[in-house]
Amino acid sequence: MSTNTRVAVVYHSGYGHTAKQAEAVARGAATGGTESLLISVDEIDQHWDQLEQVDAIIFGAPTYMGSASAQFKTFMDATSHRVFAKGGTWKNKVAAGFTNAASRAGDKLATLQQISIFAAQHGMHWVNLGLGPGNNASTTTEDALNRHSFFIGAAAQSNADQSAEDGAWPSDLKTSEHLGARVAQVARELAAGRRALAQAERLAA
Repeated sequence: MSTNTRVAVVYHSGYGHTAKQAEAVARGAATGGTESLLISVDEIDQHWDQLEQVDAIIFGAPTYMGSASAQFKTFMDATSHRVFAKGGTWKNKVAAGFTNAASRAGDKLATLQQISIFAAQHGMHWVNLGLGPGNNASTTTEDALNRHSFFIGAAAQSNADQSAEDGAWPSDLKTSEHLGARVAQVARELAAGRRALAQAERLAA
């Protein structure tokens, strides 16, 4: 099996806005020699085996009516028999999350909490955004990273009357790239630590 660190970005997008964000997360994750896989839940049946092999999974969904989209929830529910019932094949993988909504708040926190609980049920290690608050003072602007000041994950806002290309806010995409890079770094560090520990245990045996 390859020793390269691999990060999967699993997402649903209804109108393309969350897909744009997912692409940014995947770009960020493809750093430091880490392999990044971008997987839509619409094609998840082709990728269950791959998800068992990756070091980290970053989950993303649009926030609809204060929750993750129905399509993403269908994916979550499917893991109950595809992953959970098999003895927890995602246990000890790194996890993180992101979401997008037309409204600046839009109860996006509820979606990120939903995804973090989902990751906890699978025994995964959750990685937060790792950024301070963004545009929260007279001296800051909408160009700041984490302009919505979320901490648990990456939250983006896209105007409902614009396409994914026109409605994607640059600083939100940069924030999403930051999340991907952060997860990749944590996954690499954890993998290196596990290899070092295994080697130490072999020498001590």
